[in-house]
Amino acid sequence: MAFNLKSFFGAKPADTKSVSLTDPEAFGLFGVAPTATGITVSANTALRVPAVSCAVGLIAETVGTMPVKVYDRTTKEALADHPAFRLIHGEANPWTSAQDLCEQVTTDALMTGSGFALLTRDTAGTPLELHRIDPAAVQVERQPDGEPVYLVSYENGGQVRHLYTDILHVQPFGGVSPITLGREAIALSLAFEKHIASLFANGARPSGIIKSEKSMDVEAKKKVAASWFNTHSGQNAGGTAILDEGMTYDQLSMTLADAQFADNRVEQIREIARVFRIPPTMLFELTRGTWSNSEQMMRQFYSLCLKPWLASWEWAYSRVLLTPEERAETYIEFNTDDLLSTDHATRATAYGQYRSMGAMTGNEVRRGLNMPDHEDGNTLDNPHITTPANQSDAQTEGDAE
Repeated sequence: MAFNLKSFFGAKPADTKSVSLTDPEAFGLFGVAPTATGITVSANTALRVPAVSCAVGLIAETVGTMPVKVYDRTTKEALADHPAFRLIHGEANPWTSAQDLCEQVTTDALMTGSGFALLTRDTAGTPLELHRIDPAAVQVERQPDGEPVYLVSYENGGQVRHLYTDILHVQPFGGVSPITLGREAIALSLAFEKHIASLFANGARPSGIIKSEKSMDVEAKKKVAASWFNTHSGQNAGGTAILDEGMTYDQLSMTLADAQFADNRVEQIREIARVFRIPPTMLFELTRGTWSNSEQMMRQFYSLCLKPWLASWEWAYSRVLLTPEERAETYIEFNTDDLLSTDHATRATAYGQYRSMGAMTGNEVRRGLNMPDHEDGNTLDNPHITTPANQSDAQTEGDAE
């Protein structure tokens, strides 16, 4: 049976292609993808692999918990009174925080290849709320000039056409989910899990051979095998065996492949880490992790994995929340100080150096520490070598006397 799948999903006739339901191209349309191991990998089955679940949660939760604000391009000050500030730093809508929305949309992008949120405005065009949209309800069309148009299907059966200025759209590298790109590695991990589960279901013992001095027909052999498995597998493994009529049991030794099974499982964790561009130590694969390289891997996690995601989010926010005129004067940016600061001592040293060289005022340092401004904290004077003005005046008067 074959039919026009792309036409069924709303594509233009010129882009249609007839494929059968058994064609590999058809599986992607239904959220599944066959693999060489024979295991079908989808977004839900992939999360059964602990390394995948950890990677998705790590990226989505880290992006969601990082503070993001609207800044003035000239003064570099945060514009807390801008309508977009509340949506990205406070609450996206009355029942969803900005953090939760960012986390949900990032999770959608990691699992399906796209994350969407709908922006609502008042009559004056001011942004009011952001609402997550199920990726399965969105179709993206491209105009001849490349401008995207979004067709959103709602529960009442209607479909609404939205411009790109009303749909927040976040995508991973290439617009394809890492789960889809790494489905072979994920399927192999699932196969390992299935194999080891079967092994422990039999008492974590390899197979053996039952030998008999007497010749038995096929039915007799089946009865002996069934009796053995019922008596000595699963919860009954490890019990005492009683064999009749001169039968003996020879247990097979562990093969080299079985001995290397643990190493193969560890290698699959590393392979999944490569798919998501995450250092293996952050997926709790600590074979080669040390105190010295863990700090460097955190910076690699930011530069190789998080930075492209943050850049994608910053542009997605700017596209729907700022007009072209506003983008010329303001910008949206994530604050990565907490992620890159290793400990309090290192952070204090950095702030002290910035303060001494006149790059930061005292109040700027206090804001970085989430402390209120001080009335004397707006000067760039070096506190280590500069005498306060009131003390200098008192000293001058004393010298004059």
